[in-house]
Amino acid sequence: MIESTTGPRPADFTDVRATNLAVVLRFVRENAPCSRADIAASTGLNKATVSSLVADLIDRRLVRETGLTENRVGRPATMLVLDGSPYAAVGIEANVDYLTAVAVDLAGRRLLSWRRSFPGAAASANQAVAAIASLARRVANRMAKEERQVLGLAVAVPGLVDVDGRVRIAPNLGWRDVDLAKDLTKALRDPGYRVQVDNDANLGALAEHRFGPFGGTANLVYLTGEVGVGAGVIMDGRLRRGGQGYSGELGHVQIDPAGPACRCGRVGCLEAVAGVGAIIGATASDPPIAPAEVEPEIEEVVRRARAGDRETLAMLERVGTALGAGVAILANVLNPQAVILGGYYVPLAPWLLPAAEAEVRARTLAPDAGGCRLAVSTLGHDAAALGGAAGVMDSIDSGRLPQRPS
Repeated sequence: MIESTTGPRPADFTDVRATNLAVVLRFVRENAPCSRADIAASTGLNKATVSSLVADLIDRRLVRETGLTENRVGRPATMLVLDGSPYAAVGIEANVDYLTAVAVDLAGRRLLSWRRSFPGAAASANQAVAAIASLARRVANRMAKEERQVLGLAVAVPGLVDVDGRVRIAPNLGWRDVDLAKDLTKALRDPGYRVQVDNDANLGALAEHRFGPFGGTANLVYLTGEVGVGAGVIMDGRLRRGGQGYSGELGHVQIDPAGPACRCGRVGCLEAVAGVGAIIGATASDPPIAPAEVEPEIEEVVRRARAGDRETLAMLERVGTALGAGVAILANVLNPQAVILGGYYVPLAPWLLPAAEAEVRARTLAPDAGGCRLAVSTLGHDAAALGGAAGVMDSIDSGRLPQRPS
């Protein structure tokens, strides 16, 4: 069904064809190598329509033929795989003191992965826009040298981002009411591709859903383990942003009413009792933590834990228990199949997971935690930027297809 802001309307031929092109492209991505007959049998489209759609996708260089297969009943079939060689999807993460850029092709192969220093906590919003735009231009120039067209840019921000790409509040960056999508589009001088902005946890969840070991899992949650704690929620195969785009702020759910102060002004939030600050001994009254300072601190915690330091092991057990209490809320309310820990939780997982898993089982009403598994991300610290690229690819899957390359 075609939807609009004014309610249902009749779908014209262009709408239907764009939708069907996206259906065929998505089927090839998920099932390649496959034949035209496979597509028709699985999608319900008739063979003539499929042949026309596949010809269009080949013209756009989104799909290509890859020889014949004889391992089937009847005549040999020409098989199809993704092409997408002229295209790139780009994601950028803006964090407290770095920018990360990732570009991938439509098959998910990484074309580049860059990290640049960035004084996010000290820079004004205008300076941040200029820095992000500069990096985006460099990525686009690199792609142009490789004769690839940028299909879109999605930027990840650690904060509340509304559905129009406005950053309402990003505490660790010191931003309030920054229309980042509009400002970036203007700074890039209407680049010819769509610019999107989203919360970093949301884009981390998209990355896990498309590229991680739990890829394709219909119900999963990604927990950031950076300076802040956020949750990106995939339910029924779709990212859930909520009514205004503000879902997933699990880090500011109260876990311990008698706990330490949080930077949000409340007490006992998950971020205060199980975030990076709690692990390295920082408090809400301390200056904001920069990732460049956090990494060596986390490495030292790992070293002490491996050495069997009792105080460190006790601290990690407390943090794991608090983290499990937060995950149990997700398990009871959303019943995800997997909750994936990212960021700095990854190197600490051997000590956090046992206590967290025990707490999830103890606090979840459904037997065996409702089937919820706690897992560790394998995507590294550029998961949010990779998720930005995944978001661009999702828009292609939904029908925002590129025109035929010249």
